[in-house]
Amino acid sequence: MRERLVQLITAVVIEISERRDEKIPTDDLLNVSLYGDTGVFDSMHLVNFLSLVEEAIEDEFDVEISLTSEKAVSRRVSPFSRVDKLIEFIEEEMQLAGAEAGAETGAAAGATA
Repeated sequence: MRERLVQLITAVVIEISERRDEKIPTDDLLNVSLYGDTGVFDSMHLVNFLSLVEEAIEDEFDVEISLTSEKAVSRRVSPFSRVDKLIEFIEEEMQLAGAEAGAETGAAAGATA
């Protein structure tokens, strides 16, 4: 799954980068700083980027997650510090979403039994 997430994020970064004067480097994408003093995005562009990533994840994995939740912004190590940290956060959120979906499916099946 990690490799597919890297591919999805790379595609989003390339899409955004094509519209910018200052291109975002993708040769070492996992270490690219997304936000902050050395980040490639200001706050508005970060939100746009995260929305596109959320859409790509939903399209690819049929899982709905929020990358701008209170949980994301209140972490000691920000998932927006680097791409690799964002991927770790996405993997955690997808596991939780999968567990919640499984619980809902199990509850629905129990209700019909």
